[in-house]
Amino acid sequence: MGIFDFLSKQFVDVIDWVDEPGTLAIRYPMEDREIQNGAQLTVRAGQKALFYDEGKLADAFLPGLYTLETGNLPLLTSLLNWDKGFASPFKADVYYFSQKEQTGLKWGTQQPITVRDKEFGPLRIRTFGSYSFRIESVPTFAVKMMGSLEKLTVTDLEPQLRGVIATAIASALGNGEIAFLDLAANQTALSEKLKAAVEPAFAGWGLSCTSFFIESLSLPEEVQAHLDKASSMRVVGDLDRFVRFQSAQAIETAAGQSGGVAGAGAGMAAGMAIGQSMAGGIGGATAPAAPAAAPGEDAYAQIEKLHKLQTIGAITQEEFDAKKAELLSRIR
Repeated sequence: MGIFDFLSKQFVDVIDWVDEPGTLAIRYPMEDREIQNGAQLTVRAGQKALFYDEGKLADAFLPGLYTLETGNLPLLTSLLNWDKGFASPFKADVYYFSQKEQTGLKWGTQQPITVRDKEFGPLRIRTFGSYSFRIESVPTFAVKMMGSLEKLTVTDLEPQLRGVIATAIASALGNGEIAFLDLAANQTALSEKLKAAVEPAFAGWGLSCTSFFIESLSLPEEVQAHLDKASSMRVVGDLDRFVRFQSAQAIETAAGQSGGVAGAGAGMAAGMAIGQSMAGGIGGATAPAAPAAAPGEDAYAQIEKLHKLQTIGAITQEEFDAKKAELLSRIR
């Protein structure tokens, strides 16, 4: 081995790190080498460098270009008793930290969160979205998260961060202070509330949650289907008119189908099923009364309409016969 190779392996005269996507911190690779007096240290924008002596934090460097000497290593100088300056290489551990914002990260509830809703009672809610963070306090992060690791990435931290987010969501939503429909209608306000809920845990690790977004807030499919049905019924309002509307739709569909009588029969059967199910859904109420004839309206036309309703099961045979007799008595 030549003297040049020996020296190149023993001394470090340039310390520089180019950020790698997704990397939060690294321990600069020294390979048991010593740092040359007068070595050049480069700290790029969005980075911070820390020097340690035997595990003790010494000096910190913000972005810039530095020549390592007694003047800009005051703490290390004190630790190593360089009161009169130094001219020989020295050992130190150098860590680089990236303080750039880590964006586009995803979070979600692996299991539905049970909340006690004001309107619907207990509900199981699923939600997911995105967030971003950055290293805010490098010394805190170095102690709590980095330690003596050689390298720490976003991927290494994500499970821990998602766990904190899930806990914050369960705490924020579990008390049921805000109805689900209000939560879903104002996701911006809910995002801000959850961001405030996760920030204390992030800060404890030297991080700051720079953004937090809810992209979806949903119920289990069967619960959502029930709410959709209830909403439809509230929109319809009058069950009797709803039955008649569905009956008329079934008749029109059957009339437009190919297949003649068979198609019409299928449409009528569908209308009968709708009529019977709606009649049973109002808790034993009587079947909808037949519509009264408008003044001057043709009695025979009314009888024809009544016959269609009787055919599809919207009214009973007895109701049809009684109304038919009433209408016929008017034209005698």
